[in-house]
Parts: sequence; C-alpha cells; structure tokens
Amino acid sequence: MNRTRTNDRSTRTRNGSAAEGKGGSRFGSPAPRRSGGPARSGGYGRRPAAVQGEFALPRTITPALPAVECFADLGMPEQLLAELGRQGVSAPFPIQGATLPNSLAGRDVLGRGRTGSGKTLAFGLALLARTAGQRAEPRQPLGLILVPTRELAQQVTDALTPYARSVRLRLATVVGGMSIGRQAGALRGGAEVVVATPGRLKDLIDRGDCRLNQVGVTVLDEADQMADMGFMPQVTALLDQVRPEGQRMLFSATLDRNVDLLVRRYLTDPVVHSVDPSAGAVTTMEHHVLHVHGADKHAATTEIAARDGRVIMFLDTKHAVDRLTQDLLNSGVRAAALHGGKSQPQRTRTLAQFKTGHVSVLVATNVAARGIHVDNLDLVVNVDPPTDHKD
Repeated sequence: MNRTRTNDRSTRTRNGSAAEGKGGSRFGSPAPRRSGGPARSGGYGRRPAAVQGEFALPRTITPALPAVECFADLGMPEQLLAELGRQGVSAPFPIQGATLPNSLAGRDVLGRGRTGSGKTLAFGLALLARTAGQRAEPRQPLGLILVPTRELAQQVTDALTPYARSVRLRLATVVGGMSIGRQAGALRGGAEVVVATPGRLKDLIDRGDCRLNQVGVTVLDEADQMADMGFMPQVTALLDQVRPEGQRMLFSATLDRNVDLLVRRYLTDPVVHSVDPSAGAVTTMEHHVLHVHGADKHAATTEIAARDGRVIMFLDTKHAVDRLTQDLLNSGVRAAALHGGKSQPQRTRTLAQFKTGHVSVLVATNVAARGIHVDNLDLVVNVDPPTDHKD
C-alpha cells in the first residue's frame, strides 16, 4: 500500500483538498492539505457536492498606502512593537505588510489568504492599535472578531492575548459549549475586544449581556467558512448592530459569492489584498488515491492509521467518526474522535492529546476540524472524500 507523507510538516486543518489533489488550497501557505485516502466505494457516509464560483474583487477608489517591510515603519504603539520582538516576530508577512498601513489608518480591508498566511496578526494588530487607550463600559465591547468555530476562536484569543496585555486591553472569548454565565460575567466586567462565534454572541445579546453599538472595529475571520456553515443570517444581523461608521475588515481563504454579499453590504472602498490565487495549487505535498473495494476499506484505513507519525482522518458524519475511532482503538491504534457532538472540554482535551503525541490519530468531521492548527503533521486522509469543490 502506498503511504503518503507530506513534504511540509506544519499545517492548519480546515477542509482538505479533493483526494486527487485538485482544487484551491485552504491550508496555511505553504502547508499541506489532505492526502487522498481510501476511495469512495464503501464509504462511511457522504453528502452531495455543491459547486460555487468566486466573485470579482471590488475596485479600490482611494489608492492604498504602500506596503511596509518592517513593523517599525508602522505607526503602532511602542508596546505592540516591543511585544512583537518578545514573541520573535521580526518581519511582517506579506498580508501584514500590505494591509496594516491601511487598516491602521482606519480603512476597510478585504484580505484573501490561506490559513497560516499571517491573517491573525494582520487584523489583530490593527484592531488592538486602534483600540489602545480606550476603556469599554460593561457589556459594550469596542472591537469584535467573528470566527466560525470554537477552536479558531480560542486560537485567535491565544495569539492576540500577549499583544492585548501589552496595551492593557481585555479580551473575552464568547463561544458555544462553554459556560454562558461565565462569558456574560466577563462582558459585564468590561472587555474591549470580543472574539466570538456568531451563535453564542447572538445568545448573549438576546439575554441583554452584550451590546454592539460601541464596536468601532469589526473583523470577520474565515468569512467563507461562516457562509458555508450557514451563519450568514446571524453574521449580517450582528454586523447591522455595530457602529455604522466603524471600520470593517474581512479575511477569507476564498471569496465565494456568499462572501460577496458581505463585501458589497458592509465594506466601504476597501483596500484589497490577495496573498495568493484563490485556487493556488499546493505543490509541497504528494497526493495519492487508493481505489479499494468496500469490503477492504476498513482494513486499508486501519493500516494507514497504524503507520508511524501523526495522522488526521476526515469523515462526513459524527456517527462515522465514532465508529471508526472505536474500530481503531480495538485494533490497538491510539485514536481519538473530534466532532460537534463532543463538549468543548472534551474537544480541547482531545486536541491537546493529539498535539502532544498522546494520541497519534485524530478522527474528525470536516466542520469540527476547521481552523485547527497542528504542527508536525505527517499525513491527512480523506476517508470520505470532500464534497465541496473548495475542499
């Protein structure tokens, strides 16, 4: 059996590429995407594909400020510059160097780049710099970062926390699967910046625990994924509540026509920057497709999972994930399941065990794995091939 090893050893898992290696990359540049797994026959359960196109990028009326090659050339607070040095961040990534001069000046931004291209600091530094020196009233944040998943919300919070502390800004993370009372308490105590998933933020607003009328800087991270996951009605309802004259930044790996609605409705004369083509081919990995009979798929999947190194396997449904995980455990493979049916503490613990090597195989649904950052990943397998052309 051919065993596929990626040439790069760091990736952010979102949705993987099609088994034959076609389609636009949605991993961190230049990190790998999923390698092909056992082919379609005898699958653990799949849904029909949907095909969408991208929209034309909007034209910028006001010329963009030139890109910078050094953080010191930006008008950021000294505390942020010092923290960049402490974190070992010496030079801006392309998307940071291109967008920060404009976002720091208050311009709306439309940025396209794969996960891992530096988007978090691109919007995070601008939001923190423009919010520094202000103090939020109880329940009234000044900055908002919307993300599609709990895991991504935590990663954004972890990435920005040292920078926020350096300028004395308070961050609150608002996601489902965790105590809503504790999150409401954090908002009541005052938080300048909220990192949130749309559903939980809506719940807190409906309870009267949060108001967005003072939000002056709003970020949509992974906007395409929020659209894919059905969050568009919630996202637009939330955006309608922030200050209409405020700044908006939208970052996405692809620009589907669903995202076009957000761009046309909420971005004003945005600076547009694309790190790479929407369908940029991933050349730093190998793709293999294994055509196996349905009766042989379980054995093939188990043999792949039992290889050396860390492996992620993707399936379409929670039931299929649980079933495969149990089969692998029964075969002596250190496997763990990750899907939306798990509580947030369970998901956090599973990810920690996978990252530390206590678990060697992570079996996950597509949705649950979006936005997860994993270093030193050896193999990604589509047990159920992806159904979306972007995947």
